[in-house]
Amino acid sequence: MKRLFLTIVGVFALGITASMACTNFIVGKDASADGSTIISYAADSYSLYGFLHFSPAADYPKGAMREVKDWDSGRPLGQIPQVEHTYSVVGNMNEHQLTIGETTWGGRPELSDTVGIDYGSLIYITLERCKTAREAIDCMTSLVEEFGYASGGETFSIGDPNEVWIMDLIGKGPGQKGAVWVATRVPDDCICAHANQARITTINFKDKKNWRYSKDVVKFAREKGYFEGKDADFSFQAAYAPFDFSALYVCEARVWSFFRHFSDDMEQYFDYATGKTFLETGGKDAGKPMPLYIRPNRKVSVQEIKDCMRDQYEGTPLDITQGTDAGPWNTKLRYGSLTFKLDSTAYWYERPTATQQTAWSFVAQMRGYADPKAGGIFWFGVDDAATNVYVPMFCRINHVPECFAEGNGDLYNYSPTSAWWTFNIVANWAYTKYSRMKPEIVKVQQMLEEKFNAQIEGVDAQAAAMDDEDARRFLTNYSCAQADNTMIEWQNLGIYLMVKYLDGQERKEENGQFKRNAYGEPTGPNRPAFPESYLRTFKNEIAHE
Repeated sequence: MKRLFLTIVGVFALGITASMACTNFIVGKDASADGSTIISYAADSYSLYGFLHFSPAADYPKGAMREVKDWDSGRPLGQIPQVEHTYSVVGNMNEHQLTIGETTWGGRPELSDTVGIDYGSLIYITLERCKTAREAIDCMTSLVEEFGYASGGETFSIGDPNEVWIMDLIGKGPGQKGAVWVATRVPDDCICAHANQARITTINFKDKKNWRYSKDVVKFAREKGYFEGKDADFSFQAAYAPFDFSALYVCEARVWSFFRHFSDDMEQYFDYATGKTFLETGGKDAGKPMPLYIRPNRKVSVQEIKDCMRDQYEGTPLDITQGTDAGPWNTKLRYGSLTFKLDSTAYWYERPTATQQTAWSFVAQMRGYADPKAGGIFWFGVDDAATNVYVPMFCRINHVPECFAEGNGDLYNYSPTSAWWTFNIVANWAYTKYSRMKPEIVKVQQMLEEKFNAQIEGVDAQAAAMDDEDARRFLTNYSCAQADNTMIEWQNLGIYLMVKYLDGQERKEENGQFKRNAYGEPTGPNRPAFPESYLRTFKNEIAHE
């Protein structure tokens, strides 16, 4: 299938921002294959380092304060009163299986502020203090009401073993504390997604059980001139995050691609999701919008969500691994930003869910059916999801593995024991000959994840038979052992790929070993030519008379 490479001229070429990052998928408990609720998240940024956050449960004296630092920059934002007891947190899941993810959309720039609590700190403070999704929504909105909100527009995925919610939130601008927001429960038999664009439109003000919102969510929009009309016609997205081209082609397209894996009628939304209708109408109409959530055509497994995090638009006109810009070996790597100009025309690359800029990602499995001593599983991986491995980190562990630990290397300091550096080395080598090396990576990736999946039932049973503290130690040892084993497998894979594809050639193999001649010496390598389809793209340049 021919890949779409979009060109546009004019005002809509300027809509993309540096904040276009992160993707979340949400699965209700009746939509999942095992009855768990599921939230996935990718932390996509070229300036983030991939490590697994961990904070132990702790008790604090009355009057203690908690320091707040901006999650993206480290800038000190002040202090807030600490609670007397905090829960342990592994990544974005706490010991009660509460999980929170996010995607940034910015929204109206005049509503951003630098004073208060930033979106990242808001997540981790809430995980330390709350047990359920509803408690988390109350906590997050109360914190920004009291201390202010030091970020732009965000969408949050908030879930516990029983229910999952999506919340859109944006501040009120400098000089005004608080935020305007809306949250709705994703139906138990549905799946949902968001990818750097606000997705909640109209609000069911009568359904207090499944909807929550700030009391001034409509009033504030009227005051700012963002909305006129009846409350019933109010759209949060239209008021606070109006579409530009990038919101569709760069963001909504990822949601469309996720939905298409579990729906038979998503083609009707293609022109909307790719911004085609938006451009054809001069920005007056985006076309038929996708629903906020859908009922999948089958039960969704945790493994399928892992695989969806690896989506590169394969099998669609947006396939990032196809086209001249993918080179002869179908690489997904693109240099520079998502858009560039040539002769006054803007050209746009596709932005898939799986991207080389990912620092880390997760698939959180919140298991209401599991013994409480086992709890939920935080499937964690570093670097590009297409070439990573999701390793099971149980939510009640006492510490994280060394290879995932904060302080083991950083963005500027290589560490041979860091998973982030190990996976980056393999992935960046693979980008040079992606179509040849990726299948070999996937083979090891699938072997490891299939092994983990097969072990979970037995691990659950062993934890359930122990007392609480012994179960925690057992789950910690198990989680760390799987991470250590993954590191060994990936280091060995990296060495194998380096040897096999050295200098752009391919070493011959026989019976699982690199081939030698009758005298024990290495045989000559295969020297694969560029694929014919690629050669035809520049045949005039290589023709000789």
